[in-house]
Amino acid sequence: MEKRGHPRARRAGQSDSVATVATELRFAVMRLRRRLARERHPDNDLSVSSMAVLYALNRYGDLTVGALAAREQVQPPSMTRTVTALVDAGLVERCAHPSDGRQVVVRVTDEGRAVVGADLTRRDRWLSRRLEELSAEERDVLRRAAPILQRLAEAD
Repeated sequence: MEKRGHPRARRAGQSDSVATVATELRFAVMRLRRRLARERHPDNDLSVSSMAVLYALNRYGDLTVGALAAREQVQPPSMTRTVTALVDAGLVERCAHPSDGRQVVVRVTDEGRAVVGADLTRRDRWLSRRLEELSAEERDVLRRAAPILQRLAEAD
């Protein structure tokens, strides 16, 4: 049994260093995600899934339910339920697809953008304070790691 992480963290053909990095990175990212979740705006009682949809629409613009489901890696029926709840809350709206009359797109409303803005401001403020505590070299490492982590998050 390995000293760190789950004994199955090492897969056949992986070196100990790759398995160790995988375990340590997974642990660190999960803890940071939980910590950032605690920094949510106090008036925000939306689920993590609902916030992810608002963030996606705010960042990428109007999307179909299918595109949202694929982006968030959930099944379309689950995304339909999330979108319906957000519509009911006035945070998103369903609109006609610009080129396919059989589809609809989901669009974030001004109220939804305000929720995202308040949430981003609060979390970014917390993270900025933590980053100020690091050395310039440590911040540079994280700046260079951010696109790599994004690529990992979006990989199949």
